[in-house]
Amino acid sequence: MKILILGSGGREYSMGLSIYNENEHELFFMPGNGATSRLGKNINIPDYNELSLWAKENNIELTIVGPEGPLVDGVVDIFKENDLVIFGPSRAAAKLEGSKVYMKNMLKKFNVPTAAFIETSIEKDAYTFIDNMDIPIVVKADGLCAGKGVIIAQSKNEAKAAVKDMLDGNSFGDAGRSVVVEEFLDGYELSIFVICDGENYKVLPAAQDHKRIGNGDTGPNTGGMGAYAPTPLVNDEIYKKVEDRVIIPTLEGMKNEGAPFEGVLFIGVMVVKGEPIILEYNVRFGDPECEILMPLLKTPLSKLLYKASTKDLNSIEIELKDEFAVGVVMASANYPYSSSSSAEIIIDNIVDEDIKNNTHISYAGVIEEDGKLFTSGGRILVCVGIGASINEARNRAYALCGQVHFIGKKIRTDIAYQALK
Repeated sequence: MKILILGSGGREYSMGLSIYNENEHELFFMPGNGATSRLGKNINIPDYNELSLWAKENNIELTIVGPEGPLVDGVVDIFKENDLVIFGPSRAAAKLEGSKVYMKNMLKKFNVPTAAFIETSIEKDAYTFIDNMDIPIVVKADGLCAGKGVIIAQSKNEAKAAVKDMLDGNSFGDAGRSVVVEEFLDGYELSIFVICDGENYKVLPAAQDHKRIGNGDTGPNTGGMGAYAPTPLVNDEIYKKVEDRVIIPTLEGMKNEGAPFEGVLFIGVMVVKGEPIILEYNVRFGDPECEILMPLLKTPLSKLLYKASTKDLNSIEIELKDEFAVGVVMASANYPYSSSSSAEIIIDNIVDEDIKNNTHISYAGVIEEDGKLFTSGGRILVCVGIGASINEARNRAYALCGQVHFIGKKIRTDIAYQALK
């Protein structure tokens, strides 16, 4: 097949790498990054109408949308209007991520367990809710903020200040003109990804990511500093509760809303005393979770996503390797505070067969110049290790980290620590 992948990050690179390794397809990326050009061809057609015409003229048989932006902007609707097969939710269904207010109201409507909350654009109402809450308190901007629109306030005054900054447009611009204030849930967090075709679904192994910049989950939130899967912190009982209480009512509810959900439903779960409580929905693969889920798939990714995109998901079974994957994000010096100077990425000649055969790099914020890769952005790449245990996969991932060099490289050294306690 000719396959087009939209996006430029590690998530899109890892999906591309998985399909590239099938050795059957011709790959295109829009816009891609400096390393995706080694898997296929990068193109630059940012207008979705023009892109859909290009896809039709070039006989693209499957388009995969990586990031949330194009989904919220309606790229799926445009492609479908041109009779193209595309993996992802419609604009209407993508509101589950595009608006936290909409998402929380849908959770309430579908009777999905979630934290107590208020959604409002009125400062006084938010303050009244905060005054009746225990601390910490969670404040979220309504719109898309690249994973950074969430404040966990340690005092009521801090929560009120966060609300004021968002509603005034100081923190996140128009994305914060409406806010969600909710109770803080004390438990452990999981990422569960569900492949959907509007009616049917397949659940992938639960992953856990590490959002904060520092070891021990300290410092500000980031887009994610590492992840691992499957996590032993989930069991069959929790999977069953998530299916019965979350996935099934959400898919039925979205269908009744006239916005059947197709694509990846990313469920952010907080497990509190054995009970799954839903933090949020996203409408695409997580990053860096995607980087560690892809190498665990035995089922060809292209086949799985094509079946989901053509409402034929029930005709395929997901086969998984009996292994674990750990991904360690390598970030630039000033991430997540500010941009950093570009630096050449140098990778040692890896002679250890164990590392060579059981690790790989998923590239994200990189550009290519004269055949060399340079850093360009915050999260630069992900070092992925595979193993028969989490510890083995983790050790391999960190061994690979030691082979990758650029000025100012930054990593966490405790990825998967909760599973290894």
